[in-house]
This record gives sequence, structure tokens and C-alpha cells, in this order.
Amino acid sequence: MIRQRRTIVIAAALSFLALCLTSAGAQTGAANFSLRAVDGEAVTAESLRGEVAVLAFGASWLPITRNQLEGVKKLADDYSGRGVAVYWVSTDSESAKSKNYVSDDQLRTLARKYKVTVLRDPDGAVSKKLGVDQLPSVVILDKQGNVSGGAIGGLDPSANLATQLSARLDKIL
Repeated sequence: MIRQRRTIVIAAALSFLALCLTSAGAQTGAANFSLRAVDGEAVTAESLRGEVAVLAFGASWLPITRNQLEGVKKLADDYSGRGVAVYWVSTDSESAKSKNYVSDDQLRTLARKYKVTVLRDPDGAVSKKLGVDQLPSVVILDKQGNVSGGAIGGLDPSANLATQLSARLDKIL
């Protein structure tokens, strides 16, 4: 009787732990999200299905943002015409009261300067859902909308982003 109760308690604890780890971790299966581009258009997980998507998460206040944006532009150029959509996702706040506030006009200026599509994730909900735990980070979605290999942080900001991601991208293309 005691052994049976202990087995039930252990099974319940393991089930609870598995549930907690699944809900606390990165997105599993097809991603489901919506981000707003600074031009006003919505980019959703559904709209990206059928192509590989690279979401480079960053913030305009980071000192390495310029390098990251240049890398995103080069990556987009290198994979142009190969079914890869590349976006820079700003995690800057939309609230003028925030110290990390950046207006859409400021982000549009960045988008024009670096010739990249800029999306907004001001509350960090999408980045968190996709497993991003540091900035800058990159998330790659396969053609079915699944996160491919989890969020990638710690990339060398002065190195070629396309070179750093090519093995992963080529594998799912």
C-alpha cells in the first residue's frame, strides 16, 4: 500500500514537472504569433508559413545594434530568392514613459538606413514565446512554422551572420 502511494506521488510529481517545463520553455510545434511592422502591416506566423523565416531580436539601445542590423541585411541579401524571409525584431518599448522607448519613426529610419524590415515586440511576448532569453538573439522558423533548433544567442556581432547561420538554414531549405 505504501509502495503504491509512493509510486502515485512520484508519477504525479514527474507529470507536474513535465508540464511546468513544457509551458516554461520555448515554443514547441508550430509557432503562433503576430508582430507589427513599423509600416503598420502585421506579420503573423501563418503569413510566414511556406518559407523559412529568420527573426533577429534586438534593441536599438544596444551598442551592437548597428553590427546586428548590417548582419541581418547581409543575410537577407545572401538568401534572397531562396525562400528565406529575414526580419529585425525590435524589443524597444512603445510607451513614451519608458526609458527604452523608441518611436515607429525612429525605427523606420533604422529600417531605411539598413534596408531591413523592422517588426515590433515591445512587451517581449513573442520573443519569450520563442525561447529568446538574451539580446541579441536569432530564431529560425522552418517552412511549417516550427522553431528550428531553438533561439540562438551569443553570436559574434562582428562576424558574418550568414556564415554563422548557413548550416542551419541550408539544412531546412
